[in-house]
Amino acid sequence: MTPPRDDMGTGVDLPRPPRRVVSLVPSLTEALARSRPEVLVGATDWCTHPGDLDVARVRGTKNPDRGAIEELRPDLVIANKEENRELDVTRLRAAGVPVWVTVIETLPQALTSMERLFTRALGGPVPDWLDAARALWSGPLPDIAATVAVPIWRDPWMVVGRSTFTGDLLRRAGFANAFAGHPDRYPHMELARIDRPDVDLVLLPDEPYAFSGQNGPEAFRTAPTRLVSGRLITWYGPSLLEAHTVLRGLAGAR
Repeated sequence: MTPPRDDMGTGVDLPRPPRRVVSLVPSLTEALARSRPEVLVGATDWCTHPGDLDVARVRGTKNPDRGAIEELRPDLVIANKEENRELDVTRLRAAGVPVWVTVIETLPQALTSMERLFTRALGGPVPDWLDAARALWSGPLPDIAATVAVPIWRDPWMVVGRSTFTGDLLRRAGFANAFAGHPDRYPHMELARIDRPDVDLVLLPDEPYAFSGQNGPEAFRTAPTRLVSGRLITWYGPSLLEAHTVLRGLAGAR
């Protein structure tokens, strides 16, 4: 039988549905914990949802402890092209560990990728929450309610640019990304180019940089700011249900 192929087109040898899975992607860790908790045996330190997740920790997304992963004897490791390093994927495969790599840059890609993960890689049904998310986020694009900028780091400042899941999600919620036309996906940006009159709102997420009421809003003099959960604008998975309510509500309030 031809092995299933991950989002990169790489065949992943899975002679039976995986029973021991390590996730290196916080969004997908939450998805697995919601729908297939019995197979999840390991996750990164950044996998914070659900809050009571009780599995072995294998360090970070960019510096996973490959030895610890191998000791867990996983049938499958789940990774993401953007969040994880190709080097770690290559070395895990060289050690005989099957790795399924996802590629997600848009909301439709996220929905399709997760469906393939659950059905092709894990050999199970499509979760109810995934069907619900697809129904919520389908349909024509809404009118643009506001132009937003989304910093993801400061000192130096960095923002969400072109071809990102966050930018696509926000557009489907009714926002235009002020830096969608930039050639880089996460460009460095001078503060003055973010804090400008034609930016209606600056969304300050709490990850990857931990913007807070005392760290971020005080830097802006022109554009209004709004603190937002990074999980709702950068994660895919069950969070898409809450994200639809929060982001559409925010757009409607403009």
